[in-house]
Amino acid sequence: MELVVQDLAVARGGLCVLEGLGFALAPGAALILRGANGIGKTTLLRTLAGLQPGLRGTISAPPESIAYAAHADGLKATLTVTENLAFWAAVHGTSGVEAALAHMNLTLLRDRRAANLSAGQKRRLGLARLLVSGRPIWLLDEPTVSLDTASVALFGAVVRAHLAAGGAAVIATHIDLGLPEAQLLDLTPFRARGEVQASHGFDEAFL
Repeated sequence: MELVVQDLAVARGGLCVLEGLGFALAPGAALILRGANGIGKTTLLRTLAGLQPGLRGTISAPPESIAYAAHADGLKATLTVTENLAFWAAVHGTSGVEAALAHMNLTLLRDRRAANLSAGQKRRLGLARLLVSGRPIWLLDEPTVSLDTASVALFGAVVRAHLAAGGAAVIATHIDLGLPEAQLLDLTPFRARGEVQASHGFDEAFL
């Protein structure tokens, strides 16, 4: 399942921040986004995920093919680790909870409530949701925040396995995930030169 982006312009706060973006991401490929803080990496990922409209251009991907992991972990504090994953598996109509627990080293924490997890454990659980999404295209926004070195390596292995199985990933990260085959996309040349007002009547503050 391919993600194709053509002549895309994206906005933050109603103003264009990136324009003229284009790339094609094939199954088994990873794309690492690079650029200075504030350049628009998160805005681009949110636009690719369909959480906000682009100003112009096209984004083509098969329906129900994209999973987005943002800064928030998306956990229900009163549910256990297993219950959180079971909830998201039910949402997506998938299984694989036990495998997700194992891959993200959460098996021993399976009965602990999310509210009682450390920041790193919450992050691992949030990322484990990707494994029960059943979706082949992952959009990852600084996925290693709060993770220690061992957990970064663990997640890197999860991404490599996802790619090997024919999945794809677009990743905004400053950390080496051990993906030497990944393409790099420097967003600096695509920084908008002028301030183009969005015309969608859409307020990003409500996302």
